[in-house]
Formats: sequence, structure tokens, C-alpha cells
Amino acid sequence: MDRTVVAYVIYLVVSIALTVWVARTLSRNGRVFLADVLRGNEKLADAVNHLLVVGFYLVNLGFVALYLSGDGTIEDTRGVFEALSTKLGVVLLVLGVMHLANVYVLNRIRRRGALEQEQVPPVAPQDWVQA
Repeated sequence: MDRTVVAYVIYLVVSIALTVWVARTLSRNGRVFLADVLRGNEKLADAVNHLLVVGFYLVNLGFVALYLSGDGTIEDTRGVFEALSTKLGVVLLVLGVMHLANVYVLNRIRRRGALEQEQVPPVAPQDWVQA
């Protein structure tokens, strides 16, 4: 079998496995965070979590597929390792950026909710104060 094909197969297997592992980890551990962001609405947290996971899969697997095309024919074993390290490194960076972007957006939503909650007085006003 051609070394280029071997590199493609290894790249696809490792990239897809990493994407699935990261998505499951984020889904499992992010559910609690989403429930907090959405103020305990478990049903909504589950729905948002599922939508985020689907989007995560689509973006990352789409990137993996687009990044599959090679720069040329791989001549030796060293070339296989170099091609795989470059491609897998970029995939890992994209996975990390996607994760950080999700956490950033959800944290912004959580902070906004906390600020809105602080602005509401704990009891309704009883009377007006003369200025």
C-alpha cells in the first residue's frame, strides 16, 4: 500500500477518534455548566448541549475532511510522521480553539445573567423617597 494512503488512513482514524472523544468529554462535563448558565433549566440545558455537540461535530469533521488533501506524495516513513504530525497538530489546535470559543460565549451568557440578577432588588419598593 502507498505510504500516502497509510498516512491518510491514520490521520482520519486519529482525527475522528479525537473529535469524538473531545465532543463526548465536553458534552458530559459541559452539561453542569450549561445548567448553571441557563439557571437550572435542565431540559433547555440538555437541548443546547446536544445542539452544541452536533455543531462541534459538523465543524470539526468538516475541517478534518477538507484538510485531508495532501501536499504531495509521501516518499518514506519519515514523511509519514511529518505529514501526520502537521495534520494532527492543526486538528488539535482547531479542537482547542472551538472549545475555548464555546466556553467564552457561555461564560459571557452566564455573566450577563448574573449581572441582571444583581440589578433586581431583593424586595419590591414600598414607597418613594423625596429627592
